[in-house]
Amino acid sequence: MRVDEFDFELPRALIAEHPVEPRDASRLLVVSDQLADRRIADLPRLLRAGDVLVANDTRVIPAQLTGMRGAATINATLHRDLGGGLWRAFVKGARRLKRGDIVRFGEDFAAEVIDKSPAGDIGLRFACEGAAFKAKLERFGRMPLPPYIHRGRAGEARDHADYQTMFAARDGAVAAPTAGLHFTPALLAALTAAGIALETVTLHVGAGTFLPVKAEDTADHHMHSEWSTIDVATAARLNAARAAGGRIVSIGTTSLRLLESAADDSGAIKPFAGETALFITPGYRFKAIDLLVTNFHLPRSTLFMLVSAFAGLERMKAAYSHAVAERYRFFSYGDACLLYPAAAR
Repeated sequence: MRVDEFDFELPRALIAEHPVEPRDASRLLVVSDQLADRRIADLPRLLRAGDVLVANDTRVIPAQLTGMRGAATINATLHRDLGGGLWRAFVKGARRLKRGDIVRFGEDFAAEVIDKSPAGDIGLRFACEGAAFKAKLERFGRMPLPPYIHRGRAGEARDHADYQTMFAARDGAVAAPTAGLHFTPALLAALTAAGIALETVTLHVGAGTFLPVKAEDTADHHMHSEWSTIDVATAARLNAARAAGGRIVSIGTTSLRLLESAADDSGAIKPFAGETALFITPGYRFKAIDLLVTNFHLPRSTLFMLVSAFAGLERMKAAYSHAVAERYRFFSYGDACLLYPAAAR
């Protein structure tokens, strides 16, 4: 499909710079055969007993670093841990770097440039790893907010908490699974009381989620892969819930892509551990999920393509037009949708 089919107009004023407080006060646009304006806090009444929510428990690391190579300032966003102190990173000013250069990010915290790839990222080898590296990153790194959220060079201290979901448990993401940002312990307790279960899976969201689609046709776009896992027990509980008539409700597109990557043709979810680069566009046959809770996404993005595949392109364009007219808040810190599939399954 042509990428321009996924374009729409969005006023800059609707891009959220901070989350609402409390988080479950966010608005929720229910998108089925009709549109309904609700709140995230309404989810216990919108879902039913036996349904299972699936959240991504990845934890965002402070992956943005500013360093110096001589007199040159280097801005790097780490996006993949290859072990042994080696990371892949997207770097502004990468053309000024060559193999063997040393970039100093802070006191006793430097990396050597190992290579520059055709994909546009570079390899950086740090002298430390594990707990020592994590401590340095917490000291010198910044939360990797999306480029559409405006911050000063030092960022804001509150983003260290704001840009982390309540489910965050496993370090590795360089972007938040933002649908999870709406959930609170109070909302989770209400969902549990309504008979709605919660399961967690892990997909370490990569910086590639921010990269624009430069191709004119979706067939020519390359998705970056991301590491993810579903364990044996979680897969078994999800399959049992669905067999008993419960619906699988994905909290966000990251959980969805992992569930779909792990499902076989019958819809059974298998244990999974590895890379996924699943790119979902209209025409894809969904196997593993029944409903989707997700934020409002960028025009021409792979995420808007995914929700259009799930709920229907024309329906999503109508929903986004309604959201703009009703002044919903967009993107990572914005409001959410509850999407029903385009066709009954």
